[in-house]
Amino acid sequence: MLITSIFVLAGCGKSAKSAEINGASDLPGKRIGVQIGTTGEIYCSDEYEGDKKGTKIERYNKGADAISSLKNGKIDCVIIDEQPAKAFVDKNKELKILDEEFVEEDYAICVSKTQPQLTESLNTALEELKADGTLDAIKTYYLKGEGTRYEAQKGLSHKNGNLIVATNAQFAPYEYHDNGEIIGIDMDMAQALADKLDKKLKILDIEFDSIITAVQGGKADIGIAGMTVTKDRLKNIDFTNSYTTSRQVIIVNTGEGKHGLSIQESFKQSFVDDNRYEYILKGLGNTILISLLAVCIGIFLGFIVAVIRATHDMTGNLKLLNLLCRIYLTIIRGTPTMVQLLIIYFVIFASVDISKIFVAVLAFGLNSGAYVAEIIRGGIMSLDYGQFEGARSLGLTHTQTMCYVILPQTFKNTLPALANEFIVLIKETSISGYIGLLDLTRGGDIIRGTTYQAFFPLIAVACIYLLLVVGLSALVSKLERSLKKNER
Repeated sequence: MLITSIFVLAGCGKSAKSAEINGASDLPGKRIGVQIGTTGEIYCSDEYEGDKKGTKIERYNKGADAISSLKNGKIDCVIIDEQPAKAFVDKNKELKILDEEFVEEDYAICVSKTQPQLTESLNTALEELKADGTLDAIKTYYLKGEGTRYEAQKGLSHKNGNLIVATNAQFAPYEYHDNGEIIGIDMDMAQALADKLDKKLKILDIEFDSIITAVQGGKADIGIAGMTVTKDRLKNIDFTNSYTTSRQVIIVNTGEGKHGLSIQESFKQSFVDDNRYEYILKGLGNTILISLLAVCIGIFLGFIVAVIRATHDMTGNLKLLNLLCRIYLTIIRGTPTMVQLLIIYFVIFASVDISKIFVAVLAFGLNSGAYVAEIIRGGIMSLDYGQFEGARSLGLTHTQTMCYVILPQTFKNTLPALANEFIVLIKETSISGYIGLLDLTRGGDIIRGTTYQAFFPLIAVACIYLLLVVGLSALVSKLERSLKKNER
């Protein structure tokens, strides 16, 4: 990590100029960066991918990641929406937006096909916001810095419940993080719509490609994230009338200027400005909480499953329970943790307003339990069978033998493997951001997406994970030494 940091710092201030691109006619044969799920990706995939000139389409979850790759010379251009492009260029002087318009698009709000009345209500409310000038005032505030920000109406009863909007707050000026709050054109518009419908606004910040899934599954009522109406999307989701028109533009790296700020300025921008360090602190708190609770579930569940399977292996009893345990182990160990997390959140609890932390604890606890079970079972089966026979000959039952003779030795023998599993668990929590949970990794991503600075947020997150792992390893080593004292 130290060597990597030295190379990165040594490269600060240098600019990687893009290949010569003056317009769309120069794109064939180039490396094009796009954000997953955007109109730019769809158009580039249809127009350029697989062509004879070898055009490469590089897909990124966030526009900020594509911009970082462009600055580092890994791609030749980025195709993205005009307003976010202006925000990127404003903070990265070596970047430039080409004058040629790439393609126009209309933004609309996505709504489940099972909610036609909500779509109609939103269309009516949108027309009212356009007619009374509210929508124009919101756009003017964010695009020109004129006027005042829209404020939620006071005194409403919210008798019609909540309006849950799914978004991806990495798309300034439409939706982005500012001082711990998600704001932007889309979010202020969503608040205005909620006021019109006499509902309380709730924002669900998730990955862009999960928004439609969240709306379809009932996790959110609507999706707003600079989303364009396409034929493929219309097959799965409904859209309101358009609320604004944008266009896709091409960003290139001119190679002029520097990569950004000095080390001190970059550190200040990443953590001090707008108290951005709070994202790291809040994310760290959630990561520790999820890890601790998931470890408890994993140990409890793992010991139960291990005892059931070991008992069946030795006695042939508990056939039904052993079958259920084997099914559980097969499913959990045979599918990725991230998929399990998404299934629990978007499928099992699709229509339930449930704590994301609870979902994460449940998902990681269930996942860890499967691996802990096999570790413990291996430890049980590795003990000499004479210990079972000796305990039984002294009059101990099978349960007493397990509790007082076998499991204590098993725990001591498998402690290094268990510690390794818990270390893996801590690092696996980094995928919690896929359900919009602010964990340590997502906290760093928010800072990175806001400042367009990758070095300090990523290094800070990596160092914190490293400290957590080193601390846990030290505690386990101390516990191992304590357990081995009776062997002397």
